[in-house]
Amino acid sequence: MFIPRGSAAAARARSVVIECANLPIRLWCDSPNFSQFIEERYSGFLSSSSDAVAEFEIELTLPAVNVEHEDISVTWDSGQWWIERTDFRARWNPTTAHGLIQQTASIYSLDSVLRIVHTLILARMGGFLLHASSAIRNGRVFLFSGVSGAGKTTIVRLAPPNTSLLSDDISCVIHRRDSYNAVGTPFYCELGRPGENLEAPIKTLYLLAQGSENRTESLERAAAVRGLLENVLFFASDPELVESVFETACEFVEQVPVRRLTFVPETSVWDLIV
Repeated sequence: MFIPRGSAAAARARSVVIECANLPIRLWCDSPNFSQFIEERYSGFLSSSSDAVAEFEIELTLPAVNVEHEDISVTWDSGQWWIERTDFRARWNPTTAHGLIQQTASIYSLDSVLRIVHTLILARMGGFLLHASSAIRNGRVFLFSGVSGAGKTTIVRLAPPNTSLLSDDISCVIHRRDSYNAVGTPFYCELGRPGENLEAPIKTLYLLAQGSENRTESLERAAAVRGLLENVLFFASDPELVESVFETACEFVEQVPVRRLTFVPETSVWDLIV
């Protein structure tokens, strides 16, 4: 259960607040070593905010022996979200904002829980997490989306020096008053480093394909929506939230250009990204 702030457990626990897209999430853990891991892993996204959209107590458990990670299960029951995989089990009550994470002492397990919690929160805000790298250039964000191996990390690695990396793997898209913006995330892949904690309006979403030449092509609306949805992270089977994500994808495509980008891994590809 959630650790009351005046309790003996709270006195032993260490509180860390991670904030991405103005969504502070507070984590309580009574393991000093693991708390230090959290602070180091999310160092660019630590916050002093006293408000939190979610608060979790972390209980460390022994790892399962010789068990591969199973598919993630995200279900709604008895007023709570239940999130499970072989290496963790979590529950979260969005009404009280309180939750519990039972997990192995792996920062990657926590990373998975945080991604899922963000997808649940963003779905009600007209936003989503996207399998995409992203970078700011000249005050605007370019998103590069695709499946593993499509070149998400490669294309941001080729970016000119005047770009700011937001993510090489998982990008956060959020709807502001008059635009869709992308926000830096601590979720990274091959580059081995988080994005910068920055936010800017999205200029273009590129769906990646590797080929023998650099070229872009516009997409019809249906193809753009389909390509976007194929890369949106969402794990819950909740019909209401699924519909919300679909509607958000349709609205996003109405406001943000979506293009196919075929490229070879050379810096010249950025001449097409405008």
